[in-house]
Amino acid sequence: MTDRAIPPTLGVLLAGGLARRMGGGDKPMQTVGGRTILDRVIARMRPQCAALILNANGDPARFAFAKLAVVADDVPGFAGPLAGILAALDWTAANAPALEWVVSVAADSPFLPHDLVARLHASREEAETPLACAESGGQTHPVIGVWPVKLRADLRHALVVEDMRKIDRWTARHGVATASWPAAPIDPFFNANTPEDIAEAERLLRQHPDI
Repeated sequence: MTDRAIPPTLGVLLAGGLARRMGGGDKPMQTVGGRTILDRVIARMRPQCAALILNANGDPARFAFAKLAVVADDVPGFAGPLAGILAALDWTAANAPALEWVVSVAADSPFLPHDLVARLHASREEAETPLACAESGGQTHPVIGVWPVKLRADLRHALVVEDMRKIDRWTARHGVATASWPAAPIDPFFNANTPEDIAEAERLLRQHPDI
């Protein structure tokens, strides 16, 4: 797939988790190499996407520095990343109806690939599936994926009526392709869940400053 063939895609940065392992704070607000992880995610995804939004719950003012629309879940009870993805699909349908695709990434992943959106679309087109997710080192990352806006009603039914929470269960219904990246020297989908992960990210950045 050439750059021109990549469908215009909205990016949603998922920051709606409870961050219990980080002591309850916002994981994307932690700093790595003197920059917040959220800044790093925005810088990595902005060139790949038609627009970016942030999915987060609670007071949106704490993310004002990012200058992004902050979209909260409307499925109650912290229903997990599928609720954030649904919020992004609904927001896109209402505010950017010309866009037919959303790509989701974890907002606590500082080393995302530069070719993420292109590779995800290429994988789903090659496999002739409506969905694609990322993989690195043999591990799939269901939250890092591309989603068609047209499936938002089906996703809402799964979440609200069926109380479905696992991404894999829902994507299996429709067909999901996988785009693979190497996990060395740095896993591009490394995410910072704990203070120890932050220290490891700092170490990796010192070893690979151009990442």
